[in-house]
Amino acid sequence: MELFSDKNIFDKPLADRLRPKNINEILGQNHLLAKGKPLRTMIEKGELHSMIFWGPPGSGKTTLALLLAQFTKANFVAFSAATSGVADIRNVIKQAEYERKFHNKRTILFVDEIHRFNKAQQDAFLPHVESGRIVLIGATTENPSFEVISPLLSRSKVYVLQQLSPDDLKKILKRALDSEIGLKPFNPSVDDKALDYIAVIADGDARQALNTLELAVMSTETDSKNKRHITSEIIEDVVQRKFLLYDKSGEEHYNLISALHKCLRDSDPDASVYWLARMLEAGEDPLYIARRLVRFASEDIGNADPQALVVANAVKEAVDFVGMPECNTALAQACIYLALAPKSNAVYKAYEAAKRDALETIAEPVPIHLRNPVTGLMKKLGYGKGYKYAHDYPQAKVNQEHFPKSLRGRKYYFPTERGFEAKFKKEKK
Repeated sequence: MELFSDKNIFDKPLADRLRPKNINEILGQNHLLAKGKPLRTMIEKGELHSMIFWGPPGSGKTTLALLLAQFTKANFVAFSAATSGVADIRNVIKQAEYERKFHNKRTILFVDEIHRFNKAQQDAFLPHVESGRIVLIGATTENPSFEVISPLLSRSKVYVLQQLSPDDLKKILKRALDSEIGLKPFNPSVDDKALDYIAVIADGDARQALNTLELAVMSTETDSKNKRHITSEIIEDVVQRKFLLYDKSGEEHYNLISALHKCLRDSDPDASVYWLARMLEAGEDPLYIARRLVRFASEDIGNADPQALVVANAVKEAVDFVGMPECNTALAQACIYLALAPKSNAVYKAYEAAKRDALETIAEPVPIHLRNPVTGLMKKLGYGKGYKYAHDYPQAKVNQEHFPKSLRGRKYYFPTERGFEAKFKKEKK
């Protein structure tokens, strides 16, 4: 199978022209493709089984699938969630059966962005995977354990591709500059600093790195010697800003908010502001972050600093009132305050313990002395009888039973010695 059969090769984007044509040209995936590794051995032997390639954009998922088809001499059919549906599978299966019967060729059905297929669409692949009519190779940037149905996942081997390092990307960029089907015919002269800059801003995405380099070269005028000089300043003009890998509904969304929450909990204001910036600059909804800060203020700080909840609510109002990008400093201010505040999860633990009792014990009636006698009948039935009004006692403290009978003596809230909560602990004794 020819990866490139077009005569007009320069009609293809640079990233497509420079796809690796053998395993040794693939960078950054040594954990899968080094000598003796199972995936490399399988490719070299021409063996096939259904699999899922999970990795970030531009890490080589499509290239690996193409190489598998090339090494195994299999028929390669690309299937995309954006353009294909269940009805198209029938045509693929018919063609697969024909290729197997008359040409003794297996068919690889490559499903790009398999996480975008709904359950019914994924179900439609199952019988054909089980029967061996097709070898399914799915590519996804999302965690397949969340996005791929269990029956399909259990019949496929998941291979995790890693994000390419800046060094890997720099090698790919240099390969593009030296290749006759790459950018060499355009006589580019690229500063090493510019290559470093592209390798960093591409965030491990080879396609993005190559697209950036190609755009910079093609948009630069030649000098008197027919050379195109590319500097880091030109790259900055081309890119305008760094495009951060982020999917507001995907796993990275939860990874980043988890990182922010944990850095706040660990009292690290610097890392907290960094993860905040990562989310905001990638386009996260600032109100979502504000809501998480409100939750953090009560869950991880609580009464160690009651002002934390006030600050968190204030930033929520600021975000709603000002919006992006002006609200970024309000969110940063709140993050720094919450990170430096004394920590206590006593409120969180108190609620969780009370919730368990509420759910797992009999829902006993409210003790009669705690009931409010709002009608004459209620008063006759004894509602409120024996209730001690706290303000009639010294320091407005009263000793009376507040729990249902089976829960008498329960303790949920155990203040810490940190911050304002130390005062609560002393008063609670």
